[in-house]
Amino acid sequence: MRGGDELLLGFTRALRASGVPVTADRARAYLEAVAIVGIGNPAATYVAGRATLCGCPDDLARHDRVFDAWFSTRVHDSLDRTAAATSTAALDLTDVDQLGEPDGADPTRTAASDDEVLRHRDVATLSAAERQRLAALFATLPVRVPHRRAARRAAWHRGEVDASRTLRASLRRMGEPADIRWRRRRTRPRRVVLLVDVSGSMSEYADALLRVAHRMVTATTGSVEVLTIGTRLTRVTRALGARDPDAALAAAGEVVPDWSGGTRLGETLRAFVDRWGQRGVARGAVVVIFSDGWERGDPALLAEQLQRLARLAHRVVWVNPHRGKPGYEPVQRGVLAVLPHVDAFLAGHSLATYAELMEVVADA
Repeated sequence: MRGGDELLLGFTRALRASGVPVTADRARAYLEAVAIVGIGNPAATYVAGRATLCGCPDDLARHDRVFDAWFSTRVHDSLDRTAAATSTAALDLTDVDQLGEPDGADPTRTAASDDEVLRHRDVATLSAAERQRLAALFATLPVRVPHRRAARRAAWHRGEVDASRTLRASLRRMGEPADIRWRRRRTRPRRVVLLVDVSGSMSEYADALLRVAHRMVTATTGSVEVLTIGTRLTRVTRALGARDPDAALAAAGEVVPDWSGGTRLGETLRAFVDRWGQRGVARGAVVVIFSDGWERGDPALLAEQLQRLARLAHRVVWVNPHRGKPGYEPVQRGVLAVLPHVDAFLAGHSLATYAELMEVVADA
């Protein structure tokens, strides 16, 4: 391994020992980035480390401290000798995969840090192993169904006076004054309807979105309905009722006939409102639409149907996987058509954004 690689890999090991979860993939990305900007440029090397080795704000502070301590004592002796050797992208990365745990490192802390970083990663960019790890984390999503006020009332320790109960208590005491009884209106779970876009443009997120739907279905008692949208409308609530997530997704895959097909959101939403909305499934419900807004049909039809849906539903939430990415602008015709009619427009590309969605739904 060349001197420049030794210097940089030593820095990644020191950073990992300080508590930053530097994985082999991150270390490889760091070496590749420094090879492009050149190790002879300390400012660029510093920025490359922050961009590739850090996963949260706490990591940035640790990175800066370790960078100053590591390079202040080594960079002057090494830069002149290694700048030319590391100015190209052809780096020897074999030792990166051998990057191990520093002596005395806490494996539990490292695993927890890795999971926290994974929660904020875009699911479309994950490797197969990372997707498998992330699948286990969906069970940690905090599911709370929203509630609505019911017509009937129940006894409570405060609220409005329950004249009937107060009078009956007084009669039992032969007309003597009794304690005032109180009541309040009961609450009932509000229905949540999930519409998951399974078209080709959403194929990278379909697995994660269905795992979100599975988590909500299995964590509640019959208050969540799930349908897929694309070129047609398919109900998958029963298929997602299996306790095992992989078995539930496999069952849903057998039911849905239009995986990775086209997108006709306007026509599909019209079918949903005509068939499900008027009959009460969407009436008064929180409707969550997972879609990137790519519409092959008429955007005017999509806007019209979403307006109809908004009149029926209690809240309409649109979740776009691209919403939280840097530089995103809502320029798709479908997105521009629906924005005036939705109550919330959320990101949906990582586990952390799905947790935020759970809070929005619970508070609706």
